[in-house]
Amino acid sequence: MLATANTAQAISPWGPLAILALAIVFIVGMIIIFRVHAFIALISAAILVSLLAPGDPASKISRVAVEFGTTAGKIGIVIALAAVIGRCLIDSGAADRVVRMFMRLLGEQRAPISLMSSGFVLSIPVFFDTVFYLLMPLARSMHRRTGQKYLLLILAMGAGASITHSLVPPTPGPLYIASQFAIDFGTMILIGLAVSIPTAVIILFFIRRLIRHIDIPMRPIEGAGSEPEPLADDQLPGLFVSILPILLPVVLISANTFISSAAKEAPQGSLTHLLFPIASILGDFNLAMLFSAAIALGVLWKQRRPSRIELAHIVETALMSGGVIILITSAGGAFGAMLREARIGQAIQAIFSAESGQTLTGLKVIFLAFFIAFLLKFAQGSSTVSMLTTSGMMVALIPGLGVPDAQVHLGYHPVYLATAIGFGAQCGNWMNDSGFWVFAKMGGLTEVEALKTWTVTVSLIGVVGLFVTVLFAAVLPLV
Repeated sequence: MLATANTAQAISPWGPLAILALAIVFIVGMIIIFRVHAFIALISAAILVSLLAPGDPASKISRVAVEFGTTAGKIGIVIALAAVIGRCLIDSGAADRVVRMFMRLLGEQRAPISLMSSGFVLSIPVFFDTVFYLLMPLARSMHRRTGQKYLLLILAMGAGASITHSLVPPTPGPLYIASQFAIDFGTMILIGLAVSIPTAVIILFFIRRLIRHIDIPMRPIEGAGSEPEPLADDQLPGLFVSILPILLPVVLISANTFISSAAKEAPQGSLTHLLFPIASILGDFNLAMLFSAAIALGVLWKQRRPSRIELAHIVETALMSGGVIILITSAGGAFGAMLREARIGQAIQAIFSAESGQTLTGLKVIFLAFFIAFLLKFAQGSSTVSMLTTSGMMVALIPGLGVPDAQVHLGYHPVYLATAIGFGAQCGNWMNDSGFWVFAKMGGLTEVEALKTWTVTVSLIGVVGLFVTVLFAAVLPLV
C-alpha cells in the first residue's frame, strides 16, 4: 500500500488528465462533427492515447492491437451468436409468439404491460432498434383494437426494451462491462434483471402520468405504405420453442453461477461438487449461446423451410450486423486499456481521494461512474460507446477491478458499478442517438414531441435505475 501511495504521489495528475480530456474531445469530435464511424473514432483514440502514454515507443502501436484482440476474444463469439439468434427469432415468428403470449396472459386491457414485458424480454438477445421495428406494428394494431392511448403503448414498449438493452447480457454494452470488470456473466444477468424489474415498474407509473399531460395521436408512418396484417397463430411456432432460445442461456449460465458458488463451500464428493465440472462446461457463455443459436436456427428451418442458400444468407446477414458491433466493442476495449497505460486511474485517484494514494470506495464511486457515463452518452449519442469508455476509465481508476479473483475494496460487488454505468448510458437520449430517431420516425412523432416524451422517459429510467442500484448495493452488497 505504501508503494502504491508513493507511486501516486510521484505522478502529477494533470498530464494523464490532459490526455483523458484530449481523448474524449477527440472521440466526440470525430463522431459528432466529422461523422466518423464509432470504430474508427475509438481505435484512433486508442492509438492517440497510447502514443501519449508512457512505455516503449516500439510497442505503442502493437499494444493497441493486442488489447483489441483480447477484448474480441472475450466477447466476439457471444455477440455474433446473439445476432444470429435475434434474426432467427424475428424471421421464424418466434418473437411474435412471445409477444402474443404476454397479450393473452395479461389481457388486452393490460396492453402497456404486455408490450413493456415483450420489449423487456426480447431486448436481451435482440438489439434495441430491431425490437422496436418488430413491436411497433403490434402497438399500432393494439391501439386500433382497444382504443388505449397510442403514446402510452409505444413509450411502455420502448422503455422495456431500453432497460434490458443496457443492463442484461448478451447485448454488447453490459456484456463488455462484465468482461472488463471480471464479473461472472451469470451474476451480471441476475443482478441486471434484479435492478431492471423494479425500475420498469416505476417507469410505467411515470409514463401513465406523463400521457395525462401530453396526448399524441397515432399518425401514418411516412413512406411506410400500407401496414401488413399480422400472421395467424397457426403460422407461428409454438411458445416453448419460441422462448427457449431466450431462456436457455439464462438458465444454463445462472445454474453455473449458483453451482460454482455452492461448490466452494460443499464437501468433497457431494452432489454439488460432482455437478460443478458439468455446470462449468454447459454454463460457459459461449457454449450456452451456441446451443441457443442452434435451437433458433432449427425453429426457423422448421417454420419457414428456407433452402440451404437462403438459410446461409440469413446467417451471413446477421453475422455482418454483429461484426460491426464486435469491431466497435473491441476498439472500446483497446481504448480503455490505453487509458490504463496513461495512468488515468492514479491521476483521478489523487484528485478524488481524501489523501493521495487512497483508493476510492463507497457509494460515491457508483455516482461517479453514472455521471461519467451520462456525460459521454449526452455528448456523442451512443450508449454502447458510453459504456465502453466509462468502464475503461473505471478499470483504470479502481485497483483490482477487472482482475479475476482480485479483492476490489468498494464495499459492494462490482456488478453494481456495472449497472450504474448501464443506467448512466441511457440518460440524455436526444437527437444524436439513433434510438431517438427510431422512436420518432417509427412512432410518427415530431422531434419536439420525441424530446418531450422519449428523452424524458429514458432519462428518468437512468435516474430511477441509479437509485435502485444504490439501494441494492447498500442492502445486498454481495461481499
